[in-house]
Amino acid sequence: MNEQQGSRQQQPGQQKAAQPRTDYPRPQFVRESWLNLNGQWEFAFDDERIGERKKWQKGSTPLPLGIHVPFAFQSALSGIGDPGFHDTVWYRRKLDVPPELRGQRIILHFGAVDYEASVWVNGTLVATHEGGHTPFSADITEVLQERDGNILVVKAVDHSTDVTLPRGKQYWKSDSASIFYTRTTGIWQTVWIEAVSPSYLKKVRFTPDIDRNAVEIRSFITHAPQGGRLSLAIDIEFAGQPVSSDTFRVEGGEICRSIGLNDFNDHGEGRWWSPEFPRLYDVTFTLSEDGRVVDRVTSYFGQRKISIENGRLCLNNRPYFMKLVLDQGYFPDGNLTPPSDEAIRRDVELTKEMGFNGARKHQKLEDPRYLYWCDRLGLLVWGEAANAYDYSEEYVRRFTQEWQAGIERDYNHPSIVVWVPLNESWGVPNIAIDKRQQQHALAMYHLTKSLDPMRPVVSNDGWEMVSTDLFSIHDYEWRSGVLEERYSSAMKAAGGYPCNRKLTVEGYPYRGQPILVTEFGGIAYKKSQWEGWGYSGADNDEDYAERLRAVIGPLLDSGVVQGYCYTQLTDVEQEINGLLTYDRQPKLPLVQIRAINEGK
Repeated sequence: MNEQQGSRQQQPGQQKAAQPRTDYPRPQFVRESWLNLNGQWEFAFDDERIGERKKWQKGSTPLPLGIHVPFAFQSALSGIGDPGFHDTVWYRRKLDVPPELRGQRIILHFGAVDYEASVWVNGTLVATHEGGHTPFSADITEVLQERDGNILVVKAVDHSTDVTLPRGKQYWKSDSASIFYTRTTGIWQTVWIEAVSPSYLKKVRFTPDIDRNAVEIRSFITHAPQGGRLSLAIDIEFAGQPVSSDTFRVEGGEICRSIGLNDFNDHGEGRWWSPEFPRLYDVTFTLSEDGRVVDRVTSYFGQRKISIENGRLCLNNRPYFMKLVLDQGYFPDGNLTPPSDEAIRRDVELTKEMGFNGARKHQKLEDPRYLYWCDRLGLLVWGEAANAYDYSEEYVRRFTQEWQAGIERDYNHPSIVVWVPLNESWGVPNIAIDKRQQQHALAMYHLTKSLDPMRPVVSNDGWEMVSTDLFSIHDYEWRSGVLEERYSSAMKAAGGYPCNRKLTVEGYPYRGQPILVTEFGGIAYKKSQWEGWGYSGADNDEDYAERLRAVIGPLLDSGVVQGYCYTQLTDVEQEINGLLTYDRQPKLPLVQIRAINEGK
C-alpha cells in the first residue's frame, strides 16, 4: 500500500519536487500492511534553535516551508535546494492511519536521518536516534488517536563542521571541493508505517552453508504479554517450486533452525548465487497464535560462500577475480538519495553492462533497495562505512554504534561479500604512529568478524593496514609499464608506496593475503557541462580508451592481483573521473568499456 500526497502550495524560491517514491523500503522483509509517508511535509530551518522552546514538538504550530521527503533540503528534489549550513531542522505532517491498518500495533520506521533525530507523535516523544546511515523505528500505537488528526513531528540535528562525525563524503566546508561533496542533513531515506499484531516476527537472520547444502535461519519474535501458544512455519521455494517446509513451536524470543536444501548438487548449474547466476530462494514466514495466523512475512536468501583458500579469493569454493567499480552513490538532483527505484536499478544494470561483477559502495551505507537489486540482478558489493575524518573518543563511540547497526541491517544480502569499516586511514589519520588508532582499527576488524565470521574484512582499505583478510591497495599510477613491474610479484606489490603511503603499519607485515587494487584509474574526461578534475586526463575518445587499457590491462595480466576496483562509476560534482557522466551517460560505448574490462 502506498500513499500519494496531495499537492501543497510551493514556497517562493522552491524548486519543483519529484513524485513520492512508493517502493517497498525493506525488500528483504516484506509485509503487505504498510503505508509510505514520503511526499510533501511541512519544514523549517531552526538556525537559532528555538523550536523546542517554542514547543514545535507539540505539533500545533504549522511550519513555514515545504519539503519533499525523503530528499534532504540541500538537494534540488527536496523542492528547496539550499546548500547552506542549517544544522537544526524540523518536519511536520499529518499521520492518518488507514482503516485497514487500525486495530493493530503501528510501527513507525525511518530509513535514515542524518545525523540525530527526535520524533514526536501528538506531542509525545516516541523515538530518538543517533547515526546518519542506519534505520530506527518506534511502536506508536499508544499515542495515536482513535480518529484522524494525528501529527508527526521530527527534529533533526546535524554537526556539519565536526570532522570527527561519521559522515562519509559530506564536506564540512561551505562548497564542495577535492574528493568531498554536498552535505546531507535530516531525512534522506523512506519514512513509513506498518501494522503488526501484538505477537510478530521482529527480524530474521540467514546464514548459508553451501558445503552442507543447508541454511541456518534465526528468527526473532516479539511475544505479546499473556499471549497464546505460538508456532512459526518456514516455507522455502525455488523458482516457485517447494523445497522445504518446517513448522515448530515458539518457546522464546529467538529460534534457530538449520534447514537442509538437498534439492541440488554442485554438478551443472546448481542453485548457488553468483553475479553470473543470481539464484535466490524465496521464504515465507507464518506466525500463528493458538492456530490463528497473526503475522506473515516474505523474504529471500542466496546460497553462496566467500572464502580465502590457500591465498586465493574464492566464490563458491572456486577462485574468483573481482572486477569492481567504485560507486559513490550520489545523484545530480538527489545527492545521497536516488530519485527513483528505476534509477537504482539502472546503476546496477550499467555496472554489469560495462563488464564489472561488483561495486565498492564508497563511504556510504546504501539504501536497502540498491542491495535488493544487486541480489536480484547479480552484483557483488563491498559494504563500506561512512567514515569520520579525524579521531576522538566520541568518534569511536559514534562509529562503533553505527557500524554495528549497519552490519545488522545488511547481513542477509547475498550480494555483500566484503566488509570495509575504514578507508584510507579516515578517522585514524595517525594510525602509523598512534597506538590508540591502531587498536581502534584492530577493534573494528575483530568486531566485524565477531558479528559476521563468514565474510572477509578489510581493516583499512588502501594503505596503513593492520590485521586484514584482503591486502587492498590504492594506486593511481597511469603508466602501464610502471604497473606491470609493480604487480609482477606479490613481494613487489606488498612492498611498494603507490600513493606515497606505506601499505602496512609496523608489526603487521604482508602475510600472503589475496592482493587487490581497490582504487585505481580515476581518469578525468570531460563529456558534460560539469567542470572538474581527475587523477590523470584524456583528450578524446581514443585517448580515453587507450588510457583505460593502460591501467586495466596490467592488473588483468598480473597473475598476482586477484581483483580491482576502478575509480569510478560516475562523475560526481567536481570530479569528472567517472566512466559515466553525472547524469549516467557513458563516455564510451558500454560494449567498448566491457571489452577493455575483458582484456580485449
